Amino acid sequence: MAAPDFEELVDACHAPLYRFAISLTGAEPAAADLTQQTFYLWALRGHQLRDTARAKHWLFGTLYREFLRLRRRETKQPRGDLESEGADLRAGGGFVADCIDGARVLAALQNIHDDYRAPLALFYLEEFSYREIATVLDVPAGTVMSRLSRGKAMLRKLFIEERGGSRETNRIEPGAAQKRSFQ
Repeated sequence: MAAPDFEELVDACHAPLYRFAISLTGAEPAAADLTQQTFYLWALRGHQLRDTARAKHWLFGTLYREFLRLRRRETKQPRGDLESEGADLRAGGGFVADCIDGARVLAALQNIHDDYRAPLALFYLEEFSYREIATVLDVPAGTVMSRLSRGKAMLRKLFIEERGGSRETNRIEPGAAQKRSFQ
């Protein structure tokens, strides 16, 4: 099979990739950079993909791996207070400010560990199936279902705490979600 036309691929996948990047980074400039880097990597290595019908999955997986790579580098060499920069952008308008409920969810996603944030974003924002998420994240489908379940519990806990007035700003790490179900 011939590789998909680069411009057609960008037209078809840019918006969903950008939304996924926003859900991971919480900041529009970082999401734009991450999306651009993903397409740059496609330009370099996309021709190596054997099944070109899987180009969309390749792009989402690449974006996620780039996000993790940048996160690891940031952890080793912090550059400044990215949280305050992201807050300024969210308050200033643009894509995220267009939808207030979406802003609350995106803000809450930033307080959840990356292992749970990515499956939640792919499932709810991009409407990927469990199998597609498993392919993108390179994990078994059972792990995707487990992470979705735990991630939803973490989000519920955050929203319940927010409604109760106790807003804890710490990131929720794996294993920190309560095992009970909120209804």
